[in-house]
This record gives sequence, C-alpha cells and structure tokens, in this order.
Amino acid sequence: MTGRPRIVVLDDWENALRERVDWKAIGGHADVVLHNTILRGEALLDVLRGAQCVVLIRDRTPMPAELLRQLPDLRHILFTGTRNTKLDVKAALAQGIVVSHTEWGPSKASTCEMTWSLILAAVRGIADLMLTPARSGWRDPSRVAFLPPVLHGQRLGLVGLGQIGQRVAAVGRALGMEVVTWSPHMTAERAAEHGALSVSLEELLRTSRVVSLHLVPSAPTRRLLNRERLALMRADSVLVNTSRADLVDTEALVEALRAGRPGFGAFDVFDAEPLPEDHPLLGLKNVLLTPHYGFVAEPVFQEFARGVRRNLDAWLAGEAVPNRVTE
Repeated sequence: MTGRPRIVVLDDWENALRERVDWKAIGGHADVVLHNTILRGEALLDVLRGAQCVVLIRDRTPMPAELLRQLPDLRHILFTGTRNTKLDVKAALAQGIVVSHTEWGPSKASTCEMTWSLILAAVRGIADLMLTPARSGWRDPSRVAFLPPVLHGQRLGLVGLGQIGQRVAAVGRALGMEVVTWSPHMTAERAAEHGALSVSLEELLRTSRVVSLHLVPSAPTRRLLNRERLALMRADSVLVNTSRADLVDTEALVEALRAGRPGFGAFDVFDAEPLPEDHPLLGLKNVLLTPHYGFVAEPVFQEFARGVRRNLDAWLAGEAVPNRVTE
C-alpha cells in the first residue's frame, strides 16, 4: 500500500466507536473520517469515493454490488459483528476487496434482555403507566383502571430456537409460561432439550399469548408472517420482533394491528431504518417501537471497538486481517 490510505467509518450513530477506538494511533498511518448520520444515494457515494477502507456498523448501510462497482479504490470492508445481510460479499470478493469482521460480544444476551423488556413493557402497559411531570396523577377515578394480565400459565410462542430464542425460552419458563416453538427444521427432540414443545406454526400463532421472532431470514422465511398467518393470532396476543423485519410482511402487519390481530405489537427492527417519520406503524396506538437497540450495549460495542482496532492495525501493517470472510 502506497501513500496514506483513507478510512471511512459509517453509521456510528451512538458515537460508540468514536469514543472507544484509539483513532489518534490509527491516524498516524491513515486519514480517518467518522460519520454518525445516515447517508444514502449521492451523499453516501461522495463520502466513499477515494476510500480504501470502509468500516460498517452492523448492516445499517446497504452495500450492494452496484455501489461497490462505483468504488474502484476500495480495498477493505470491515463490519462489526459476524453477519451482514446488506453487504454483497460475493461482489466484494469478486472485486478483490478484503472483507473482515469483528467478534460479537454478548449481543445475544443483550437481545434477549431487549426482547423481554418489550414483552413486559407491552403486557404491563408501562408506557401508559409511567408517572412524569406532565402526567403525575396517581389514578384517574373517572376511568376504569387498567388491570394488566399475568404471564404465568400463559403460552409463549417462539418462532426460532437458536441461541437468542433459547435464552428467551429460559426466561419464559422462569416466569411460569408454557413455551412452544416452530422453525423450518424444528424437531420435537430439539425443542424438548430447551424445555419447549414443538408445534406447527399455525398452532403457535393461534394459541400463544406472546409470539416472539428469532429466525435469521432465508428464502423460505422472508415475509413468513403474511396476512393469512397474522389473522390467526389471538386478539389479546403480543407480537414481538427483535430479529429482522424481513420475517414479516409490513403492509399486512399494519392492517392486522388495525384489525386487532395481533392485539399489540412490540418491534425493534424495521424494513427501513431509521423509521421514516410518516411510517404507518407510528400512527398506531397498539404498538411499542424502539430504534433497533437489541444489540446496542456497552460490552458489545467494547468488543466491536477492539475488533475494529485489531483489524485496522493488521490491514495497515499489510498483515492478514482477523476474521477474514472468504465466501
């Protein structure tokens, strides 16, 4: 590598890498530009032109083949975490770009905690119960009080029982819930290993008080929850998604929530992120929406920062980068 390479960091919305990576040390060998705002279209292309290395926070910015072809100087793409669903890895490798990633940190534990934060906040109506300076009344005697349900004895339906789903199941069992699960290749034996009962997707949706999604999208599972399947859900059910928006048909979801099946939705992931201000989900009363915070946690970003530093140090020194993606 000749001359000073240019490194561009995208989507550091929390300023987490800005604060946790020693950019002064890296700056001794490269020019570094960090961005903490959303860039798309020509604005994105403008900041990437001439860059030899791009650092991505998860899959916040799509990197399709069409964009990569417009970046002939790009030599290295580094993304945080171990999976990036919006980077065309095959196109990057075909273009001779080195692709690498960091480790995860405890993101699965963080996502499990976020899932249960959403479930409990939704079921207990926390947003409406909070006392604030503008809403300090203890009770409104003119209204019938909200009486929350108890999850003990209720059915928890998990669509997917991977590492996150297993953690969510363990919490559900601790609360006294019956855990049922479905995924394309689920078996009764595998479900039983984690204290769950394997059922059909239709039974899960019809009978579960809480349905939580924990699948990695694939061809068979994209838009898995369509209009017909959403209509199967109970009127008092809560649908939670901290996995991927691709698992749900968003247009059908909005219609289903308006119709009251499911009765409530709690979502941390969306087709377009950040969520547009005119998105129809924002106009619904029976939703709880959070800005994709499932993996966002201090120890997770500490590991991201360590991985970014290790990978950039190796790349700048002309050494083999850790966690190189080869296919």
